[in-house]
Amino acid sequence: MNQPSPAPGTAEALRHRETLPYRHVLTLPTMPGAVRLARETAEQALTEWGIGLRHPTVDPALLILGELVTNSVRHAAVRSPQLTVIYAAGPDSLVLAVHDRHPYRPPLYGAYGGGTGGLSTVMELTLGLGGSAVVRPDADGQGKSIWITLPL
Repeated sequence: MNQPSPAPGTAEALRHRETLPYRHVLTLPTMPGAVRLARETAEQALTEWGIGLRHPTVDPALLILGELVTNSVRHAAVRSPQLTVIYAAGPDSLVLAVHDRHPYRPPLYGAYGGGTGGLSTVMELTLGLGGSAVVRPDADGQGKSIWITLPL
């Protein structure tokens, strides 16, 4: 499972930054159009970072991203008027995260094999690609981020 990001300024943080030199953050209203904008931004960022859109990880990653943003739009909009998407990549990994301010933290690994669509699809694709997923609560417990790490 993915570990929390290291404390800023530490040697571990510097190594982490070197391994994921590409980053982009996008904040969107928690509305249906957010899904399209998040995917389009991902495609643009990946292209700029030299990760071809035909790379075998890209299509599943875009589907994962779409599912995570859709979940925020469907389930968090009442408490979270905005959501934030974090994109990061390095030589051997792609990281996607979706943050909202709804306190519910879904059990990701319980979703795997337990249904169709949504988080079940996210976990099936993530694990099928040899990736990992983690839900990280906000410090105040009133929001969370779902982080997906995929090998490139």
